[in-house]
Amino acid sequence: MPELYEIRATYDRETITVYQAYNAAIADAALAAQTFVAPFSFHRMTWIKPSFLWLMERSNWGQKSGQKHILAIRIKRTCWDEALALGVLTHPEPTLWLNPDDWRIAFASAPVHIQWDPERSLRGAALPYFSIQVGLSRHIIQRYTDEWIVSIEDKTPLVRKLHKLIQTGRADAAKKLLPMERIYPIKMVIGNPLSRH
Repeated sequence: MPELYEIRATYDRETITVYQAYNAAIADAALAAQTFVAPFSFHRMTWIKPSFLWLMERSNWGQKSGQKHILAIRIKRTCWDEALALGVLTHPEPTLWLNPDDWRIAFASAPVHIQWDPERSLRGAALPYFSIQVGLSRHIIQRYTDEWIVSIEDKTPLVRKLHKLIQTGRADAAKKLLPMERIYPIKMVIGNPLSRH
């Protein structure tokens, strides 16, 4: 059984892969530019998720309106680590914040928000351990698009293939095609223990 809170991701020495789901206009422009450009919004928070299956549940395997194109974004691990260090949890964890007002102040001004949600199975069931998602505020999004991104790949064809396999009772075949994710080594930062909810 995995630990309750740990980051599982596809990564190599230099990069980590995160996933986002968009409409065709945003996805096509991003793939062409190999970063996010208009009509992508730079004025609201964007959430990046290293768990492929978590995004599959959220986007209903790319079936939801506005989320039919699944992108795999490779970003620099140094930038991912920086984002985690800048993050404030979306809930006032009592062991970290004795005074909820202190958390509210920190959360309101944080450039990065960190949220833990139940990880998902191949069929979308909630699992008894958590997956991380990281929200980048408008104060840091420009750096995400200009400095962090190494490449963007369209995973939509793979998602459609996997969805069809699952629908036709071939879950075992689908599992073999999933991105390989492993535990990501967290660099602990004082005041921001990411292993806590």
